[in-house]
Amino acid sequence: MNVFRPSRSALSSSALSSHPARRRLAALLAVGSVLTVTGCAAAAEAGPAEDITITFSSYNYGTAGAAGEGTQALLDAFAEQHPNITVVPEAVPVADVLTKTKTAVAAGIAPDVVQLGYSKLAEALETLPIQSIEDIAGDEWTDHAEGINQALIQTGERDGTAHALPYTVSIPTVFYNADLFTAAGLDPESPPTSIDEVAAAAEAITAAGHYGVYFGAVDSGKSDYLTQSVINSAGGAIVNEGGDITLDSPEAIAGLTAVQDLTTQGLQPAVAVDDAVAAFSSGDLGMLVMTTAVLGNISAAAEGNFELRTSAFPTFSDEEARPTHSGASLVVLSDDEAKQQAAWEFVKFLTSKEGYTMITEKIGYLPLRADLAEDPEYLAGYFAENKLLVPALDQLATLAPYLSFPSAKANQATVLFQDNAVSPIVLRDADVKSTLTEVADRIRDLVGAP
Repeated sequence: MNVFRPSRSALSSSALSSHPARRRLAALLAVGSVLTVTGCAAAAEAGPAEDITITFSSYNYGTAGAAGEGTQALLDAFAEQHPNITVVPEAVPVADVLTKTKTAVAAGIAPDVVQLGYSKLAEALETLPIQSIEDIAGDEWTDHAEGINQALIQTGERDGTAHALPYTVSIPTVFYNADLFTAAGLDPESPPTSIDEVAAAAEAITAAGHYGVYFGAVDSGKSDYLTQSVINSAGGAIVNEGGDITLDSPEAIAGLTAVQDLTTQGLQPAVAVDDAVAAFSSGDLGMLVMTTAVLGNISAAAEGNFELRTSAFPTFSDEEARPTHSGASLVVLSDDEAKQQAAWEFVKFLTSKEGYTMITEKIGYLPLRADLAEDPEYLAGYFAENKLLVPALDQLATLAPYLSFPSAKANQATVLFQDNAVSPIVLRDADVKSTLTEVADRIRDLVGAP
């Protein structure tokens, strides 16, 4: 087997110009943000008096590969259509978005628009000055929101109005190497559909001299979307409808035990998720279960090297699989009316038919307006030629809602769950029941819920 080599997470270097927002950007650097000013800045500097500049904190911006390139394409398209609005993007590591935004707010230099991961949204709505995007949109809201996945809009509601719009959303899928399947005596036309079949396929691939499977539950962004997908599909949930903590239920124990068994039986490498992605990209891992957000990079790596295919998230019980989503919403923090209107124009573009089409084609996230996939003006042609997103798109219809722990410490609880339960269970041999019970009790104390 090949030796795992850590993947490289690249952020672009800063290139501050003599932009009017220079002092503000320098202050942002002081609190740890990595900033890059695009050519748009120069345009704003020389623009008319009514020109306006807003800042955009994004964890996709500046990254290597499809996510960074796709985000830049969105920025370029918006700049072309709105020459009087300059968007200054700020690259922030995904795991640090919430903490850095809190720091920026405390320092009085909050970004105007933020790409905020769903695992952090509940706490952000409680602790950040997030504006009602529905109120900012005013009369344009109803027409714009029509057609967008309503469950995701409801996830971003607070006090009866929408404070966040879905931006980049994906659900976990099974990427698999059809060449390794064939070499292991498996039929790539019949990928595994259950966790038992995943284990059997992984055993055959491992016997052929490669790594079998990897579930990306120990997410580098501290999101529990895949952990929740496993527990949901096993019949459980991390919290129940009453807000009680249920991550130590028998169903949760069964789901995570099944994933741990893959590791303890030598079918799943005990490595970080970036290393697993690198192994899959190099053709030495049979199956990779994680967000479709990596589709662009994986497709590029597979081209000319191996045949990449995808299948639906597997079942963990007799019931159908119930994956939940990962990804991010867009929120507006600015309390300045002019900046709010500029921010709305930016958010409206990113969540328009054109914006969602670009996000799907260039990055690999799912289209959040259902009609786009069948609209010949937008994504019908794309899906006719690109089948890799189809299994995830089909499961989008039965998507389980993303659940958050209660209280303003929701994200802190999620990080506690991932670091102290999921990681030692999935990557090591921690006792599943006692570990989940101990961490569940700590989270109950933390958030004040039964």
